Amino acid sequence: MLKDLLVFILRILAQATLWRYKPLIIGVTGSVGKTSTKEAIYAVLKNKFNVRRNIKNYNNEIGAPLTILGQETGGRSLWHWLKVFLIGFFQIFYARNYPKILILEMGADRIGDISYLTSFVKPYISVVTAIGEIPVHVEFFQSVNQVAREKANLVRVLDKDGWAVLNFDDERVRSMVNRTQGQIFSYGFGEGVDLRAVGVELHLEDLKEAGLSFKVDYQGSNVPIKLFRVLGRHQVSAVLAAMAVGLILKMNLVEIAQGLKDYRPPVGRLNLIKGIKNSWIVDDTYNSSPSSSLAALEILEKMSGRKIAALGDMLELGAFTEEAHRQIGTRAAQIADILLAVGERAIFIGLNLAG
Repeated sequence: MLKDLLVFILRILAQATLWRYKPLIIGVTGSVGKTSTKEAIYAVLKNKFNVRRNIKNYNNEIGAPLTILGQETGGRSLWHWLKVFLIGFFQIFYARNYPKILILEMGADRIGDISYLTSFVKPYISVVTAIGEIPVHVEFFQSVNQVAREKANLVRVLDKDGWAVLNFDDERVRSMVNRTQGQIFSYGFGEGVDLRAVGVELHLEDLKEAGLSFKVDYQGSNVPIKLFRVLGRHQVSAVLAAMAVGLILKMNLVEIAQGLKDYRPPVGRLNLIKGIKNSWIVDDTYNSSPSSSLAALEILEKMSGRKIAALGDMLELGAFTEEAHRQIGTRAAQIADILLAVGERAIFIGLNLAG
């Protein structure tokens, strides 16, 4: 009851704020890569525009309105929530320097989550990253296709002058061209897309200077991109989506490349950390998922020296739980010299090794 009241008040304040200031809204969803894509978009835009994005994991019916209001959660404190409401109310009339652009990551744990957010948040640009074969947060969905249909609601609400930025490497995302009346901007690694990455190389020779390099093909131009301390092929997809957003907003490739120099993956998402005794740690501990675990193992495979994989439970996978953990276990067995599987669900990771 109290949560429903909280959600209702936040929605009213967020609606009033959006009506008052009319910011351009960039919505970001998908089962994989939402946060990295949001951060990459922010890196591209922040030097040219007055822009705000979600902090932490503020991507639901409470977090998205808080981002619109520029506030943080009140937690369990009634006084803090009253303060949030009062500031949110007064800024409708008196706010200074309200952002011209909002980058709003939108998550979906259940059917209706995206539909609820888009009932009062109307994006001009909708970015859909990837769904994958085993999406995260699939526990309350009956199938992967049901997840895709929910995510597609972000492009369904676009007007004709809006833009759907779609990862054409993902078949389910590619099919969303039929779910929107907006304009399409496609990106990916394959041919036939508007923005394509080619020649992707992972540089691990000197781990202090580790990163990715690749070239971007766009309308006959070929632009080299180098990302320091950024690992994983999926990070290239995040950067391509960010570049697409920049191009839609009339930025040139030089401006976009300059902004990307500041891009770093969020904490706990394939960060390379210096350890003891000449060791290095690939830290992907924020929220383990099948795709992120496979990406981390791919990086581990390309590193020299003894390889130790410490893998834990992957949550919210529902009926896919055993299959996903076994898949990770099979891959880890091919790469790691030592495998540590921690957690009740992670037992399935180790079963493949046990025979």
